[in-house]
Amino acid sequence: MSTPSLRAVEITPDNVRAATGIRVRADQDAFVAPVVLSLAEAYASRATAWPRLILDGDRPVAFVMANFDPDEENPDHRCGIWRLNVAEDEQGRGHGRFAVQAVLDEARRRGHKRVTVSWVPGEGSPEEFYLRLGFRKTGRVVEGETVGELLLE
Repeated sequence: MSTPSLRAVEITPDNVRAATGIRVRADQDAFVAPVVLSLAEAYASRATAWPRLILDGDRPVAFVMANFDPDEENPDHRCGIWRLNVAEDEQGRGHGRFAVQAVLDEARRRGHKRVTVSWVPGEGSPEEFYLRLGFRKTGRVVEGETVGELLLE
C-alpha cells in the first residue's frame, strides 16, 4: 500500500548515490537495467528524460524513469515508462504502483493522453504488474519486448 510518506523527487547531487544504490532482486536483473545505466541515458536524453527517486520518508525505495517527447515520430516513444526499479527489500509495499502513478500524473500534467511501457516476457517479468495497473498489450513486440499502453482520461 502506498503511504502519505511516499514521494518522487528529482535526482540531485545530494541523492544520486542513494538512487544508484537501488537494487532489484537478482532474478529481476534480466528484466531491468541498473539505475546507473538509466541515469547515463537520462543525461544523454536530458531534454526528454524524467528520472525520479522514490522516497518513503527519507528512505530510498525505488527509481522510475519516464520519457516525454511529444515530437517523437514513433507514437510508442512519445510518452512512456523507460525504467522501474524497486529495491529488493521494498517490493510488494506499493512503491512500484506509486512510481507508475507519479509518471501518469506527470503525463497528464503535460497533456499526454497515452503512456507506454515495454517488458521482456518470462518468469519474473513485470508483465502482470503492469497489466494489473491497467496497461494493455498493444500486440507489438519490439526488440523482444512486449509493448503495453494505458490510455489516460
